[in-house]
Amino acid sequence: MNALLSHRRLGRCAVAALAAVAALASAGVRAQGWPTKPVTIVVPFPAGGGTDAFARPLTAVLTKNLGKQFIIDNKGGAGGTVGAGVASRAAPDGYTFFMGAVHHAIAPSMYPKLDYNLETDFVPVGLVSSVPQVIVVHPQRVPVKDLKEFLEFVRKNPGKLNYGSAGNGTSHHLAGELFKLQTKTFITHIPYRGAGPALQDLIAGQVDMMFDGLGSSSAHIKGGRIKPLAAASDKRPPGFADLPTTREAGVPTYQVSTWYGIWAPKGTPKEAVDRMVAEMKKALESDELKTMWAGLGADPPNLYGDAFGKFVGSEVKRWAEVVKTSGAKLD
Repeated sequence: MNALLSHRRLGRCAVAALAAVAALASAGVRAQGWPTKPVTIVVPFPAGGGTDAFARPLTAVLTKNLGKQFIIDNKGGAGGTVGAGVASRAAPDGYTFFMGAVHHAIAPSMYPKLDYNLETDFVPVGLVSSVPQVIVVHPQRVPVKDLKEFLEFVRKNPGKLNYGSAGNGTSHHLAGELFKLQTKTFITHIPYRGAGPALQDLIAGQVDMMFDGLGSSSAHIKGGRIKPLAAASDKRPPGFADLPTTREAGVPTYQVSTWYGIWAPKGTPKEAVDRMVAEMKKALESDELKTMWAGLGADPPNLYGDAFGKFVGSEVKRWAEVVKTSGAKLD
């Protein structure tokens, strides 16, 4: 009898072990098999802004490497929060991801009734890029040669100049409010539905200036359509050796960066998230994207999964303090 029971127990253990091996093998197959159809990346801003500047090259490389189309779905509005809400409610099947930005770490302090929670409704995948903000002006509307001249002008003419932003509660908005606070100046804020439309109006001379991410301004700076006064950092960005920093220009405490990252809706299969992390690493470590990122003034990132999630949490706290100190409001 004892021998029979032992045999049965061994049989059950063998079956359990085989099931576990089968499950692991199945997970491996599923991970290797993803994606089997097109993947959508929700970008919560109109085309032409900083998020697009990094999303489109990245998705092009992912498409090439994986043999399946990665499609950008631009859903702008309310400082990027409309698209974030849409992405948070997407089917968590591994075929919808969300590419947000620093704006989404600011939003909880600016929008009291968000219909999503960045830290609990998404799974952090990885950082895509990080670039310094750059102070840019329309060269005819604001005919100054450097940041020192600009400060002299704006102090003599409080309220005469305006700045466009990607929308209320975005880093463009908060960067402007922080600049005003630290330099004791007054510049009128004009919110848009994304950095792209704001940039187009800056180029057309409809607004005076922007506090923009270097990624979206870089091509227009190189083309002479807008004039950069300083990068809001303590070192000159890659590819822009002639662009002085705010530290060099006499405003050393003013440092703001714009970062972009990818999340998946909560509940997305781990194997799909893990494969996305692996493919992002491969893409971002390629010579193609390293060269392109340098041209956009971006440092190569290396922050994925939980480490990226912790970074986002620290940014939420940091920007909450900026909002409180600056007294920034929705316009």
